[in-house]
Amino acid sequence: MPVFNLIREAIAGNRVQRIEGILNGTCNYILTRMAEEGFPYEQILSEAQELGIAEADPTYDVEGIDSACKLAILANAVFDMDVTHRDVEVTGISRITPEALALAAGNDYVVKLIGEASRDTLRVAPRLVPKRHPLAVGGTLNAFSIHTELAGRITVTGKGAGSVETASAILSDIIHIGRSLEV
Repeated sequence: MPVFNLIREAIAGNRVQRIEGILNGTCNYILTRMAEEGFPYEQILSEAQELGIAEADPTYDVEGIDSACKLAILANAVFDMDVTHRDVEVTGISRITPEALALAAGNDYVVKLIGEASRDTLRVAPRLVPKRHPLAVGGTLNAFSIHTELAGRITVTGKGAGSVETASAILSDIIHIGRSLEV
């Protein structure tokens, strides 16, 4: 999702206090399918690979490294930090069981891999999210919330896995960078 334009232009004048979101469509797909079907992680991962949603080696996605890289980029841009993915506290989804997801669902929660950044926090980890929360999206969707001082929480959602979706976001960000260099 092209979030840089949103932060730099659409909500200009707002101080961003915290950002959080689902930054990896592959993990969201796996968690969604596990919760819906009650199947184990390995089975849903294999399905995601067959569908082309997960890479042949899904380690970067499922262990949260991809989300940590994206979170570090966002933290650097939004909070003027100088961090890498190695500075992010990371827990992946490979140990989540169908039983844990069923327990969460029975209490009106879903489990999502959430990346969170503020001036003093850099974390990617599975978290309980209320079913009616804006980050409780399913399938390969990503969701991103920007918590601001004046406007409160602003949340956007969009497809998080797929070559066309990725290309769209990259193109938007490149155009944004190009325009900022013209000034």
